[in-house]
Amino acid sequence: MMMSARLRKQRLILIACLLLIALTIVIGMSWGYSSLSVKRLLPVLVGQGTFKEDFILFSVRLPRILITVLAGMLLALSGSILQSVTRNDLADPGIIGINSGAGIAVAVFFLYAPLEPGSLAYMLPLAALLGSLVTAALIYLFSYSRTRGLDPIRMVLVGVGFSMALSGVMIVIISAAERTKVDFIAKWISGSIWGTDWPFIWALLPWLLVLLPIALLRAGRLDLLALNEETAIGLGVRMEKERLVLVLVAVAAAASAVSVTGGIAFVGLMAPHIAKALVGPRSSLFIPVAVLLGGWLLLVADTIGRNLVDPDGIAAGIMVSLIGVPYFVYLLLKKS
Repeated sequence: MMMSARLRKQRLILIACLLLIALTIVIGMSWGYSSLSVKRLLPVLVGQGTFKEDFILFSVRLPRILITVLAGMLLALSGSILQSVTRNDLADPGIIGINSGAGIAVAVFFLYAPLEPGSLAYMLPLAALLGSLVTAALIYLFSYSRTRGLDPIRMVLVGVGFSMALSGVMIVIISAAERTKVDFIAKWISGSIWGTDWPFIWALLPWLLVLLPIALLRAGRLDLLALNEETAIGLGVRMEKERLVLVLVAVAAAASAVSVTGGIAFVGLMAPHIAKALVGPRSSLFIPVAVLLGGWLLLVADTIGRNLVDPDGIAAGIMVSLIGVPYFVYLLLKKS
């Protein structure tokens, strides 16, 4: 009875999240430097708009909105997995160094690889994934003990150290780069949604369609990993194998998102916490809610940020940080 009640509550919350996303999308499509009234949205969507209206909606706003939602979902998925695997409520791909590793790879790839502009949408996510995998492997290596295996607490601390070190490396790379290419890297660091064309949607969507089902299929094992070592091993969980698979899923989700949006932190921290407060800590219940909340949070941050200051606005990463840093401090105080 209790589980069925939680399932009903989860479905209601999922519907509410979808409605919030839909409402924010409508606001985002109509609100901007060039206004587009809500009354005109449906005619434009069905092909009855003027050239200017079609350009504003289909070439500028709609692809950016969809990319922002997808990226927020992937970041929330990554944070949900990392918090369970590390058994640390403060784990986030931006905080423990995964995003920084992706950023270094994107910067090096962008600066030195001979690329056609059209291939950026597909090659940068792969470069980001490679950088994140190398960083995650190093974090895993420094956190591993032959006697105790992977130490989740040490993994977070090592990740924070790597994040700071890689931020310094990024500064060195920028200082040696051409002036014309520094602007892109600076926008990436600030979390500006730089990939705003339709190809970037098709570059992100497959990652979500593949990684989310994998996480949900392993939700039971993710719950066991969140328990103490002795209990999980006693229940037959192969700890190192499961951790490795789930960390790879989290790394891939974060890398694919930040390769298009830039260095955005705290979405993967906040969304799982809010989801757990709403539906409880069971992975099969809170992960779908967290994914939708992550998409909505990043969409709200970007919608507000790009309309605060004309014409370029404030980067979504900065807007999320304005919310996320106080929330992070709140969590620290709550845990102390």
